[in-house]
Amino acid sequence: MPTRSTLPGSRPAAYAAPVHVIGSRARRLPAPPHVVWGSLVHPRDPVARPWLALLPDEVDPRVLRAEEPVHVVWASLWPSRPGVEVHLDLEALGSETLLTFTILTRDEPPDESATGHLRRRVNELLYRDLRLSYGQ
Repeated sequence: MPTRSTLPGSRPAAYAAPVHVIGSRARRLPAPPHVVWGSLVHPRDPVARPWLALLPDEVDPRVLRAEEPVHVVWASLWPSRPGVEVHLDLEALGSETLLTFTILTRDEPPDESATGHLRRRVNELLYRDLRLSYGQ
Protein backbone atom coordinates (compact mmCIF):
# COMPACT_ATOMS: atom_id res chain seq x y z
CA MET A 1 0.00 0.00 0.00
CA PRO A 2 1.53 3.35 -0.95
CA THR A 3 2.32 5.42 2.12
CA ARG A 4 4.18 8.33 0.53
CA SER A 5 2.94 11.11 -1.68
CA THR A 6 4.50 14.04 -3.46
CA LEU A 7 3.15 17.18 -5.03
CA PRO A 8 4.81 18.76 -8.06
CA GLY A 9 7.65 20.94 -6.87
CA SER A 10 7.58 19.57 -3.31
CA ARG A 11 9.76 17.19 -1.36
CA PRO A 12 8.45 13.68 -0.60
CA ALA A 13 6.26 13.43 2.48
CA ALA A 14 7.47 11.28 5.36
CA TYR A 15 6.57 7.62 5.31
CA ALA A 16 3.63 6.69 7.48
CA ALA A 17 2.84 3.35 9.06
CA PRO A 18 0.56 1.17 6.93
CA VAL A 19 -3.09 1.06 7.91
CA HIS A 20 -5.23 -2.05 7.47
CA VAL A 21 -8.99 -1.98 6.85
CA ILE A 22 -10.46 -4.85 8.85
CA GLY A 23 -14.14 -4.15 8.37
CA SER A 24 -16.64 -1.82 6.75
CA ARG A 25 -20.41 -1.64 6.37
CA ALA A 26 -23.06 0.89 5.42
CA ARG A 27 -26.69 0.96 6.51
CA ARG A 28 -29.49 3.45 6.87
CA LEU A 29 -30.55 4.93 10.18
CA PRO A 30 -33.97 6.57 10.58
CA ALA A 31 -32.69 9.95 11.77
CA PRO A 32 -31.11 12.90 9.93
CA PRO A 33 -27.30 13.25 9.86
CA HIS A 34 -27.09 16.02 12.46
CA VAL A 35 -28.97 13.84 14.98
CA VAL A 36 -26.86 10.74 14.25
CA TRP A 37 -23.67 12.83 14.40
CA GLY A 38 -24.69 14.16 17.82
CA SER A 39 -25.33 10.61 19.05
CA LEU A 40 -21.88 9.49 17.86
CA VAL A 41 -20.04 12.47 19.33
CA HIS A 42 -21.98 12.42 22.64
CA PRO A 43 -23.03 8.76 23.12
CA ARG A 44 -23.79 9.23 26.83
CA ASP A 45 -25.89 12.40 26.44
CA PRO A 46 -28.24 12.35 29.45
CA VAL A 47 -31.15 13.88 27.49
CA ALA A 48 -30.97 11.23 24.73
CA ARG A 49 -32.17 7.66 24.89
CA PRO A 50 -29.32 5.44 26.13
CA TRP A 51 -27.89 3.19 23.43
CA LEU A 52 -24.23 2.48 24.15
CA ALA A 53 -24.27 -0.96 25.82
CA LEU A 54 -20.63 -2.05 26.05
CA LEU A 55 -19.16 -5.43 26.89
CA PRO A 56 -16.69 -5.85 29.78
CA ASP A 57 -13.69 -5.68 27.40
CA GLU A 58 -14.86 -2.38 25.85
CA VAL A 59 -14.58 1.29 26.84
CA ASP A 60 -16.59 4.37 25.89
CA PRO A 61 -15.57 5.79 22.53
CA ARG A 62 -13.21 8.74 22.62
CA VAL A 63 -13.70 11.13 19.70
CA LEU A 64 -10.42 11.74 17.88
CA ARG A 65 -11.85 13.88 15.08
CA ALA A 66 -15.28 15.11 14.08
CA GLU A 67 -16.62 17.18 11.22
CA GLU A 68 -20.27 18.05 11.71
CA PRO A 69 -22.42 16.42 10.38
CA VAL A 70 -20.45 14.15 8.05
CA HIS A 71 -17.58 12.41 9.83
CA VAL A 72 -16.52 11.08 13.25
CA VAL A 73 -13.44 9.08 14.22
CA TRP A 74 -13.47 7.05 17.43
CA ALA A 75 -10.38 5.77 19.19
CA SER A 76 -10.41 2.05 19.90
CA LEU A 77 -13.27 0.67 21.98
CA TRP A 78 -10.92 -2.14 22.99
CA PRO A 79 -8.03 -1.33 25.36
CA SER A 80 -6.34 -4.57 24.26
CA ARG A 81 -6.25 -3.19 20.68
CA PRO A 82 -5.08 0.44 20.99
CA GLY A 83 -4.16 0.69 17.28
CA VAL A 84 -7.79 0.36 16.16
CA GLU A 85 -9.88 3.34 15.01
CA VAL A 86 -13.51 3.39 13.94
CA HIS A 87 -14.24 5.87 11.14
CA LEU A 88 -17.89 6.87 10.78
CA ASP A 89 -19.15 8.62 7.65
CA LEU A 90 -22.66 10.08 7.42
CA GLU A 91 -24.58 10.89 4.27
CA ALA A 92 -28.08 12.38 4.07
CA LEU A 93 -30.70 10.22 2.37
CA GLY A 94 -33.82 12.32 2.55
CA SER A 95 -34.73 12.49 6.25
CA GLU A 96 -32.51 9.46 7.02
CA THR A 97 -28.77 8.87 7.27
CA LEU A 98 -26.55 6.40 5.47
CA LEU A 99 -24.00 5.57 8.16
CA THR A 100 -20.81 3.82 7.04
CA PHE A 101 -18.32 2.46 9.53
CA THR A 102 -14.77 1.47 8.64
CA ILE A 103 -12.56 -0.24 11.20
CA LEU A 104 -8.86 0.50 10.69
CA THR A 105 -5.79 -0.69 12.53
CA ARG A 106 -2.17 0.45 12.53
CA ASP A 107 -1.21 -2.91 14.02
CA GLU A 108 -1.14 -6.27 12.33
CA PRO A 109 -4.72 -7.30 11.60
CA PRO A 110 -6.14 -9.70 14.19
CA ASP A 111 -7.03 -13.27 13.27
CA GLU A 112 -10.38 -13.95 11.58
CA SER A 113 -12.16 -14.73 14.84
CA ALA A 114 -11.08 -11.48 16.52
CA THR A 115 -11.75 -9.49 13.33
CA GLY A 116 -15.25 -10.95 13.18
CA HIS A 117 -15.85 -9.98 16.81
CA LEU A 118 -14.80 -6.35 16.20
CA ARG A 119 -17.01 -6.09 13.09
CA ARG A 120 -19.96 -7.68 14.87
CA ARG A 121 -19.66 -5.37 17.88
CA VAL A 122 -19.55 -2.16 15.83
CA ASN A 123 -22.44 -3.47 13.73
CA GLU A 124 -24.51 -4.22 16.86
CA LEU A 125 -23.76 -0.90 18.52
CA LEU A 126 -24.63 1.19 15.47
CA TYR A 127 -27.23 -0.72 13.50
CA ARG A 128 -29.07 -2.36 16.38
CA ASP A 129 -28.59 -0.30 19.56
CA LEU A 130 -28.32 3.19 18.06
CA ARG A 131 -31.16 2.42 15.60
CA LEU A 132 -33.40 1.32 18.49
CA SER A 133 -32.69 4.58 20.31
CA TYR A 134 -34.42 6.36 17.41
CA GLY A 135 -37.52 4.23 17.88
CA GLN A 136 -36.91 1.57 15.22
